[in-house]
Amino acid sequence: MNKLFVFLAVIFLAQTNYAQNIEVCNTCTVSTLKDAIAQAKDFDTITVKKGTYKEHNVIVDKPLTIIGEDYPVIDGEFKGEIITVISDNVTVDGLFIINVGNSYTTDYAAIRVRNSKDFLIQNLVLEKLFFGIYIEKSRDGKVFHNKIIGDAVEEYNSGNGIQLWYSKNVEIEHNFIQHVRDGIYLEFSDFCTIKNNVSSLNVRYGLHFMFSNDDIYQDNEFSDNGAGVAVMFSKRIKMYDNIFKENWGTASYGVLLKEINDAEITGNIFEENTIGINIEGSNRIIYKNNDFISNGWAIKVRGACYTNSFLENNFLYNSFDIAYNSKVNDNVFDRNYWSNYTGYDLDKNGIGDVPYRPVKLFSYIVNRTPETIILLRSLFIDIIDFSEKVSPVFTPDNLMDNNPKMKKIAW
Repeated sequence: MNKLFVFLAVIFLAQTNYAQNIEVCNTCTVSTLKDAIAQAKDFDTITVKKGTYKEHNVIVDKPLTIIGEDYPVIDGEFKGEIITVISDNVTVDGLFIINVGNSYTTDYAAIRVRNSKDFLIQNLVLEKLFFGIYIEKSRDGKVFHNKIIGDAVEEYNSGNGIQLWYSKNVEIEHNFIQHVRDGIYLEFSDFCTIKNNVSSLNVRYGLHFMFSNDDIYQDNEFSDNGAGVAVMFSKRIKMYDNIFKENWGTASYGVLLKEINDAEITGNIFEENTIGINIEGSNRIIYKNNDFISNGWAIKVRGACYTNSFLENNFLYNSFDIAYNSKVNDNVFDRNYWSNYTGYDLDKNGIGDVPYRPVKLFSYIVNRTPETIILLRSLFIDIIDFSEKVSPVFTPDNLMDNNPKMKKIAW
């Protein structure tokens, strides 16, 4: 009898704790997302039917799954932040969130995750926003398949598409981001994966991160942004198979590397940027199997860069392959293909018999006096470049590729 009583009690508790589904619609008993959250128990599912819901400051303070059917609109009416998640184990899926409030003192977001773990933010459409998705002091979450379209014009009054701050082990994949300040921004966020995102037409950077270590950036496209991508003050970064394209401007580049150490940059395409990679104070980086195509400068090294290796890259039709502002070099250039190489291969082994010097004297001159760029195609420039190649004076005499490839390297 006692065993039967215990069994029935367990069944009763299981039924009372069983996750329920709460429907939200304009004609339902529950007509707002706030009311649904208030009524829900832990691990319930809230289904938001198609319609428009004028709500802001929605606090998700318990483990819930919130799913939108046919992209219901959550309209914040520019009154402030719209959804804030402060619980573990929350999923937000399939909402159309618009009209985030603007402020010069508070970073209002369409959706913020704060002090949480095991979250999933996916399939959202965010428009008319200040910040889009803001992950703050959170970990072990996923940000998948979101479309974030801002209307930013200037930096000072706009926010970022996806921002991570003091977060860890977050996956950001398959997001589409345009017209915000920085497409993706990380600060003090480690062991994150940024993969298969498109970040373009943003006011400042397609990607911007600082003080973040052990992150992976793979298969992303960063194109036509104000200043390209900035990677600063970080260690052990891996950047694989990304596209950095059409980032043009007087202070623009595909990628800025500043104080980056022990990184890998492999399999990327840098095409039609003012500067493919602008490097400052970065050491022990391996650049391998990258394509540098039709950039102003493929690589501009601004000093304090040591023990880096540039191996088996293609340098194709850049105005300048390498700019270097120091007379000291301990970086390695080996087995790269240079479209400007005019040497020969008598033994037919695919390696040029004459080393290639990628730093031209004219590049050195333009670095010091930018106005001289107007002489780029003149015969005089060809003469001084030839003289520097024969007898280096202004560039490091050991900065050369001793094994230049005769043919473009196929991956």
